[in-house]
Amino acid sequence: MADIKSQISDDVKAAMRSKDKERLGALRQIQAAFKQKEVDERIELSDEQTIAILDKMAKQHRDSIDQFKQADRNDLVEIEQFELNIIESYLPAQLSEVEINSLIEEAISDTGAESIKDMGKVMGTLKGKLQGRADMGKVSSLIKAKLGT
Repeated sequence: MADIKSQISDDVKAAMRSKDKERLGALRQIQAAFKQKEVDERIELSDEQTIAILDKMAKQHRDSIDQFKQADRNDLVEIEQFELNIIESYLPAQLSEVEINSLIEEAISDTGAESIKDMGKVMGTLKGKLQGRADMGKVSSLIKAKLGT
C-alpha cells in the first residue's frame, strides 16, 4: 500500500479532475495539517505521524459535530460529518471493543500495572498500537475501569 501522504495527494488530483469541490477542500485541509507539522518541526512525516494527525483531526470533527447538534445546526453537522468520513477513510480499520479489551489486558499484564497510579504505563504501551484505530478517550476509561477495581 502506498503511504498515506501520497495516497491523499493522488486523491487531491482525482478530486480536481472530477471537480469535486467539497472533497477537494477536505483533502486540502488534511494536506495543510501535514504541511504545518512538517514545517513546524522540520521533519518528513512518517505514516505513524500522519495517522496521529488524522486521528486528532477526526476527534476535532467529532467534537464539532456534537456541539453543532446541541446548537441544532444540522447544516454544519452535515459538513463536519462529510469531512470526518473522508478523514476516517485514511485511518486504519477501527478495532472492536473485544480487541481493545484484549490489548488492554495484555498491556496491564506486560507492565505489571496494579492500580490507577500505573495508568500512564499502560497508556504508553497502548498508544502506538491503538493510534488511529480506537478512540483513546474510550480506551482511557476502559483502563480506569480495569485498574480501579
